[in-house]
Parts: sequence; C-alpha cells; structure tokens
Amino acid sequence: QVQLVESGGGLVQAGDSLRLSCAASARTVSIGAMGWFRQAPGKVREFVAAVTWRPANTRYADSMKGRFTISGDSAKNTAYLQMNSLKPEDTAVYYCAAQRPGPWTSRASAYDFWGPGTQVTVSS
Repeated sequence: QVQLVESGGGLVQAGDSLRLSCAASARTVSIGAMGWFRQAPGKVREFVAAVTWRPANTRYADSMKGRFTISGDSAKNTAYLQMNSLKPEDTAVYYCAAQRPGPWTSRASAYDFWGPGTQVTVSS
C-alpha cells in the first residue's frame, strides 16, 4: 500500500501564495504519477495538476494554468504545488493522489491512492 501525507495548507489572504507538499510512502508499489485535486464545499472534486515520472511531464487543468505550478521528485515520490495569486474561489480541501504506472489521466477514479487532504482557505 501507499500512504500519502499532505502539508502546507492554511488560511491566507487573497493575493498570497502557498506551497503544498505531499510525500508518498511506497516501498513495494511503483508510482507513475502524482497529482493534486481539490474539493470545495458543495462541489465535486476537481483535477488541479499532476506530474508524471516516465515520461517526466506536468499537466494542469486549464483554469489552473499560470497561477499554479506542480513539481515533483520521482526518487523520493514527493510532489509540490506552488499556488500564487490565490483567490477566495481557491478555497477548498486539497488532496494529493498517486497513480500506478500506466497511461496518465486526470480522472480522479484512476488514481489509486489518496491523502487525507489539507484545507486551504483564502479570505477576501
């Protein structure tokens, strides 16, 4: 099994930045990609960004491009999400997730392992 632990969430003001971190413990399971999703109250969980290991690539939801940057370390199975110019509508629980190796997809159902989530609140 793989355990994911997120950190870095918190309460910030509009225009501020936050950096989320995720570490995956995967001793016997291979990981092909790590991603970030978010879920606001009353809304469905949505894809934010992902980083794949082979080939090394990053992918973003169209609405996140420009303000959010994902990075990762395949050797350590860690992923980071740098969020800049935060807006109140970015308020949500942010989840880290990991996929086994295979064709990448942004569908949440394709991710095999999930962290408990970290709350990000942006005040206006």
